[in-house]
Amino acid sequence: MRNLLLVVLLVASPLALAKTECTTADKSQWQDQAKFQEGLKAQGYDIKKFKVTDGNCYEIYGWNKDKQKVEIYFNPVDGKVVKSEIED
Repeated sequence: MRNLLLVVLLVASPLALAKTECTTADKSQWQDQAKFQEGLKAQGYDIKKFKVTDGNCYEIYGWNKDKQKVEIYFNPVDGKVVKSEIED
C-alpha cells in the first residue's frame, strides 16, 4: 500500500508543478505590454495586477466587464486566452 501511495505521488507531482505555457515565440514578436493592457481596459477589464509569467504569458488579476473577479493567462503574441478563472 505504501508503494502504491509513493507511485501516485511521483506521478502526480509533475502535474501539480506544471506551469501554464503560453508561447515559445521570441519576445520581439510579443505585443507591447502597455498597448495590450489598454486594449483589455477598452474591453471593460479593470486590471488590478498585470505580470509576465515564467510560462511566457501575460497574466492579469482583476475584474471583467460584468464585475466578476478574474485571473486570465493570455498568449502575448496573438492575445488569445490560454487559461482563465472567473469567480462568480
